[in-house]
Amino acid sequence: MYSILDLNPDTYQPHKLHTQERDWAETNCYVDVWIEQLHALGMDPIPAMAFSLGIDFEGDQWTFFKFSLADLYNLYGIEVQELVVWKDLTLHIEEQVKLGRPVLVELDSMYLPDTAGTAYQTKHVKTTVSVNEIDIEKQHMGYFHAQGYYHLSGEDFKAVFRLEEPASSGHLAPYVEIAKLHTPQISHDELVARSKLTLIEQLKRTPKKNPFILFKNRFESDFEWLLKQEIDIFHEYAFVTFRQFGACFEIAANYLEWLKANGETELDTAIEEFRAISETTKVYQFQLARSVSRGKPLDFSVIDKLGQSWEKAFQSLNNSYN
Repeated sequence: MYSILDLNPDTYQPHKLHTQERDWAETNCYVDVWIEQLHALGMDPIPAMAFSLGIDFEGDQWTFFKFSLADLYNLYGIEVQELVVWKDLTLHIEEQVKLGRPVLVELDSMYLPDTAGTAYQTKHVKTTVSVNEIDIEKQHMGYFHAQGYYHLSGEDFKAVFRLEEPASSGHLAPYVEIAKLHTPQISHDELVARSKLTLIEQLKRTPKKNPFILFKNRFESDFEWLLKQEIDIFHEYAFVTFRQFGACFEIAANYLEWLKANGETELDTAIEEFRAISETTKVYQFQLARSVSRGKPLDFSVIDKLGQSWEKAFQSLNNSYN
């Protein structure tokens, strides 16, 4: 077996973002897996979360927010590169893990035991995991996913890597990245300083027009469409809209709280407004679910309140950093 870190799922302690009481226990697969991968490497992921300030409404969904690869390198010395899959995927993973490089790979949740109760053995859902250990002969894999670290083996291993499917089955190779760990030695003060620079840079990319104004116009028409859809469509819609911006702005609040704890001032207004977006969105998503299931009207003015919080938060941040 080849492994990068000596970890046991039974004793692994997740990062505080996955253990403390939160509005959104999970964010999206890419952010969650990096939270745990960085944490396991002894690095706090929060300093790299300025990306949470840049999301926008993209027309039919909100931005699928992610860690900036440039920030991962600048703050932690982690160089992320795409891996071309030209032979059996397990051989690629084994090669990279042997070199001490975590492998981030898109897999099917249908065969990931940690998704029991949601997707495991019930439905096909694409997700990203980070492979920490692999033993091809014993059909074993250790991986980060969602809120923790897990193992899979046997039939799940064969299924997740499609080992028993013929080569002519026609399945496309998944998207794969490798993380090359250069880990530069920088002081905590330097980490804070570099993180503050990422904040300033991210503010330059903030949407020029309030995204909640655009979203409200689209959501009012989408709501009538949702009333006619199956519940699975509702869950998919909620994930790419309310879950994305609700979870993202909770992370934004966490990030600004970290900066405040490390000496930055005048962040209270932005923290308060981002928390308001997160908390209000969590409640509103439940109200939406009830309205859709019962065919009842919905109060769209809540979106206006979210937009007002967005305006106040960014006005405060821009006043402080521009």
